[in-house]
Amino acid sequence: MNKDQVKGTIDELAGTTKREAGHLTGNSELQVEGMAQQVKGKIEKAWGNAEETVREANEEAAVQHESRIDVAIENGTEDTERR
Repeated sequence: MNKDQVKGTIDELAGTTKREAGHLTGNSELQVEGMAQQVKGKIEKAWGNAEETVREANEEAAVQHESRIDVAIENGTEDTERR
């Protein structure tokens, strides 16, 4: 979990709390503020999820690349072509 995912989750929960407090007290301004904070949290969390997906894909690509090199070395072959 990265910082954007954590921050998004916190903002989403805080927004939900504000929205509910506004609903219970009849404070429409607090409700709107809470909804805006919820949306902000969802966006931050989605951004964090995207970053995490890219990071994982890069790690997987690096592992596959290393495995390919190891196999070529073990077989005594060299792959001089760039693909």
